[in-house]
Amino acid sequence: MFVVGSGARHLEDEIKALGGEVLDAEIKRFPDGEKYVRIMGSSKDVTVVQSTFAPQDEHLIELILMADALRERGVQKLRAVVPYLAYSRQDRVTKDGEPVSVRAVMRTLAVYYDELYVLDLHNPETLRFFPGKAVNLSPARAIAEYFGEKLGEGVVLAPDKGALMRAKAVAERLGLEYSHFHKVRISPTEVQMKPVDVDVRGKNVLIVDDIISTGGTMIRAANLLRDMGAEKVFVAATHGVFAEGAIEKVSNAVDELAVTNTIPTPVSKISVVPEILKL
Repeated sequence: MFVVGSGARHLEDEIKALGGEVLDAEIKRFPDGEKYVRIMGSSKDVTVVQSTFAPQDEHLIELILMADALRERGVQKLRAVVPYLAYSRQDRVTKDGEPVSVRAVMRTLAVYYDELYVLDLHNPETLRFFPGKAVNLSPARAIAEYFGEKLGEGVVLAPDKGALMRAKAVAERLGLEYSHFHKVRISPTEVQMKPVDVDVRGKNVLIVDDIISTGGTMIRAANLLRDMGAEKVFVAATHGVFAEGAIEKVSNAVDELAVTNTIPTPVSKISVVPEILKL
């Protein structure tokens, strides 16, 4: 039994089409701007699906209000599926007086939810901040299925060493070679990138990352791969956060840009709903 928040309305039809039963939820605003939530129906076991992209705070409040409404109706087991978790990149203190924002969010959700499922968390180690069962779901299968035929006998690359496991997960499903870019700072304003121990000449290349915001790294990587003789360059990411103009800029630099539908965008071509329904 599912409840779908306004941050996941774009997933609702597919959830239903693939057999998920969705309870009706009324979500609106009071005249002063505060959120109103009402859940019609109940069950002993409920999964709330809510992605928390912009407006992040609004979607997070909905996630809390939906949980309180369901507990009020007597739900015994409550899990949250958050395809994109806001504040997940704020996972450490860099200046005195700062919060660990992802910790604050997870501890708040733990007041109501027994289990938490997220898609490709920026730093999976932060799941330790959620005291209940917490799972980081991988989009690797979906990305591999989408790009498999297009990539052929190509190469899968991560934009940096930190994202190598994402490239590995996709490449292993396709039986392909994988590696990552090594970055060397030449000056305060210039960073040199180079693939590590891999020949891309005459091959198609897929670059895989968790989040694309400005797209600058992907554009530099694509241009470098062209210079190195790559045939086609594809870019995939789990979360298309996308600063203004980023979709057009990245799309112009590569043969295809595709992200998953954790956040609805014009290039959200890869569905994570099957992963959600496996829970």
